[in-house]
Amino acid sequence: MTKGKTPRGIPGFHLASFNFGLLRHDWDAPEIADFANGLDLVNGVAERAAGFVWRLEDGAMEAAQADPASPFQGNPRMASTLSVWADADSLGAFVWNTVHRQFYARKGEWYDAPGALVLWWVPEGHRPDMAEGYARWQHRNEFGDSDQAFGWSYLEEAATWTAHACDRIAAE
Repeated sequence: MTKGKTPRGIPGFHLASFNFGLLRHDWDAPEIADFANGLDLVNGVAERAAGFVWRLEDGAMEAAQADPASPFQGNPRMASTLSVWADADSLGAFVWNTVHRQFYARKGEWYDAPGALVLWWVPEGHRPDMAEGYARWQHRNEFGDSDQAFGWSYLEEAATWTAHACDRIAAE
């Protein structure tokens, strides 16, 4: 796989997406209520979206975040999502053309800093875990965008991302 490969799909591969960030307040704080109360809605829309393949279930994600031995060291304010999509355009359509966009627009109210995002290609049928997602993010952080780990801008033909010209810091 090389830069510029069509995000509409590489035969035999799907696109994994891992994002995470530190909330400004505890999960039960009123300042986070709109975010916390909207998760089921946003996740439900994702699961019904064209091109959605899989996401790490809430219980498994929460357990991984709460584990003191995890990369997040059990930080109770961590929020993350790990999902797999048929291609970049499917993920982009969900992010920018659904209720998710309204939540993304409010990220500054809920998160301490712009969130972290990493994308990578996985063989069809593969279900990454949080450790794999974090390792991919670390690889991207250390070496920059590559076929191993990348952001939206690495996918030159990611039409939905390009059309929205989203905040480069948060989306890359």
